[in-house]
Amino acid sequence: MTTPLASHLASWTPAPVTDEDALSPAPAAALSALLDLPETAAESGDALPPLWQWLYFRHWPAQRDLGADGHLRDARFLPPIPDRQRMFAGGRCEITEPLRLGEPAERVSGLGAVTPKRGRSGELLFVTERQEFRQQGRLCLVEEQDIVYRSGRGAAAHPATLDEQAVPEAEGPWRLRLHPGPSFLFRFSALTANAHRIHYDAPYCRAVEGYPSLVVHGPLLALLMLELVRVNAPARRVRSLSYRLHRPAFAGEHLLADGSPTDGGAGLRVAGPREARHATAEVTFAPGSVVSPAHRPS
Repeated sequence: MTTPLASHLASWTPAPVTDEDALSPAPAAALSALLDLPETAAESGDALPPLWQWLYFRHWPAQRDLGADGHLRDARFLPPIPDRQRMFAGGRCEITEPLRLGEPAERVSGLGAVTPKRGRSGELLFVTERQEFRQQGRLCLVEEQDIVYRSGRGAAAHPATLDEQAVPEAEGPWRLRLHPGPSFLFRFSALTANAHRIHYDAPYCRAVEGYPSLVVHGPLLALLMLELVRVNAPARRVRSLSYRLHRPAFAGEHLLADGSPTDGGAGLRVAGPREARHATAEVTFAPGSVVSPAHRPS
């Protein structure tokens, strides 16, 4: 009989941890180069685009501390369950004021909700990590990330082959196309200190995880959706956002981030040839300005 996941958590009460970062412009410039932007999205003194805080407060553990999949074996907010498998499910962010590059920042990370649930593939553990970001003592933004854990491998089915020629159809006027390959995913892994092998080790993906190709990072899908807002509504400041990751996308597939302005915000998605909704997001703007006309890259 399988032991319930909740039984492993009775004494798991990790304390909050505080980290600091100088918010150098270099990581923002590196992501701008990866996205082929004509110039860096933010320089010293500028507001950091929403979710680009993922480029900062990075942690590089000793190699001996990584498991066979490239993830840490143990860390403060990793639940102590056997044969742990991790999936990034989504998150939310409330932005009182944007972080500014070149200004030292503090991040306080803590454990939010921990909820066992039973899905079609078995018992799952939903863990929410809450992070508060401050500059000069001011609370700038609060982020929550939802991570799903299971004990052992699930029975999720993935396509055996991919159609690398098919192109998804657009629904909204805001559009950004991406055809990610191995070097693109490798560079994003490096920028975010992500050593999970599903993003750069194709033989491991196929033989161990059962994927047909390298997996596109969930955070990358979220950043692509927010890039639609940065490009198409540059005069609007994001006040809040939420995003959800539905189905994995793979290297070699043609992806489309598209969206439409709504009353006071925007609705966004990432589509592929197999899935109309790999990821979805909702953005709310701070009041004060008008959404810019749709921008349609060639």
